[in-house]
Amino acid sequence: MGKRRRVAERRKTSPAVLGGVIAAVVAGAGVGAYALYDGGASAEERTSAHKEIPSGPPTAAEVRTVSARFLTAWQQGRIAQAAAVTDDPAAATALLTAAAKDAHLKGLTLTPKAATGAAVPFSVAATVSDENLSKSLAYDSSLTVVRRKSDGKPLVSWRPALVQPDLKDGDTLVTGESGTPPVKALDRDGGVLTAEAYPSLGSVLDGLREKFGKTAGGKAGIELRVVRGTASTKAGLSDKTLVTLSQGTPGTVRTTLNPRLQEQAEQLVGRSKRASVVVMRPSTGEILAVANSEHGFNVAFQGSLAPGSTMKIVTSTMLFEKKLITPDASHPCPKTYKLAGWTFHNDADSEIKKGTFKQSFGASCNNAFIDFAPKLSNSDLTKEAQQVYGLGMNNWAIGVPTFDGAIPVQSGAQMGASLIGQGGVRMNPLNMASVAATVESGTFRQPYLVSPDVDHRTPAKAARAMSSTTQGQLKDVMRFTAAYGTAAKAMAGLGPDYGAKTGSAEVDGQKKPNGWFTAYRGDLAAAGVVQAGGHGGDTAGPIVAALLKAGS
Repeated sequence: MGKRRRVAERRKTSPAVLGGVIAAVVAGAGVGAYALYDGGASAEERTSAHKEIPSGPPTAAEVRTVSARFLTAWQQGRIAQAAAVTDDPAAATALLTAAAKDAHLKGLTLTPKAATGAAVPFSVAATVSDENLSKSLAYDSSLTVVRRKSDGKPLVSWRPALVQPDLKDGDTLVTGESGTPPVKALDRDGGVLTAEAYPSLGSVLDGLREKFGKTAGGKAGIELRVVRGTASTKAGLSDKTLVTLSQGTPGTVRTTLNPRLQEQAEQLVGRSKRASVVVMRPSTGEILAVANSEHGFNVAFQGSLAPGSTMKIVTSTMLFEKKLITPDASHPCPKTYKLAGWTFHNDADSEIKKGTFKQSFGASCNNAFIDFAPKLSNSDLTKEAQQVYGLGMNNWAIGVPTFDGAIPVQSGAQMGASLIGQGGVRMNPLNMASVAATVESGTFRQPYLVSPDVDHRTPAKAARAMSSTTQGQLKDVMRFTAAYGTAAKAMAGLGPDYGAKTGSAEVDGQKKPNGWFTAYRGDLAAAGVVQAGGHGGDTAGPIVAALLKAGS
């Protein structure tokens, strides 16, 4: 008997209601878009159960059908139906239900755009309301249709960012009185710091509010915000305000930022993709500027990247303290060096046959450092970084979330790689600015953005200071590098009270390495990284040098 086509039952025109939120009917799609609909089973789903399990990417028809079904159900408040079209119904149900209940969105309108393969971008528009307050909300998002391996069924690949781009696993959307009152952040001169004036400070201002909002004397406002879950909090992310319905009364927090240096740092990193920089004062630990060319995640404070050859500063400190080498001692740098089954190469397969250790430091010749590995224990570098530079202890308290570096104990070839800032070693510009600052002053002083006196927190301390002899040796090799080595071009004209170190960290899958540069000049220290930029002297170097010059 032939199949009969079922005629859909005519529905009433009343809009769907969920938790007091009225969902709008579908808005017209833009150019290249398709209309959402409340369809029944697709033709594909009505075919015989004996059909071979589909494989490969979803077809264009499947992408249209699945994405339309998901967006339609979500818009109309039919959470169970929307979640059922995803590859993680439980997680989708939890977030969509929480958002419908707590975000207080009215008139939700989802407008799909033309698909690119399995990816479907769409726009979101709604009104955020709380009692007599309301404000419009609009943003773009996207979804991807994937094929489930078990049965070949096309489904929406579930991820929280699909609902709102700032959401991570465990986060949710809430409208109401903010848990933490707002703060008015001030620079060191008393000027107001805003994300509009200083785009890099968005995450920093969020962190200041999270840390000081309840103690700075403010009163909470009404907001739609991203409320972070456990995983996001552990990752150092703070709650994020999306829409402000009422401002509340902010408290005041004064920072150590220098407005002139901050403005210049913003401009300098803005000329490169994925650039980050930190400037600080060695004699006090005050952070004077922090900037990132990308304004989401704060790489300058929270990044976790291999620092490349800038780590040779810490390695050299260890070698000098152990009296394994001195700056002017003869120490050739071979073209290759074998360690635990690995063959290490220098950049461009260079070598220094009859040179000093200082020359190898200045040229950033890798094997002049790796060949010390047989004379070291696996934990030596870790102890040096922790005890002298205060790194890797997870105890910095600068006033906002930070990553404090990682120098794991490693063995064999990985231990050798860690001596040149590869292997498992991870740092960010804040960490490496602190390294340069420690060399300049001879003592680790934990960087800070807000004075510890404000909340009586205890700054991190290093177990010991380097000796004056070791400090002198470090300044000797770093000054040589700034004057004659790989940092000379960037540091030209900034001497004589200066020192620098370049770095290039190889990253799997990148054509160019991450370029690092750290330096000091007088009572200023700075470090920067340009990810996938190339050699540090050419990329991060000009950024750091310009700020050292401007701050002097």
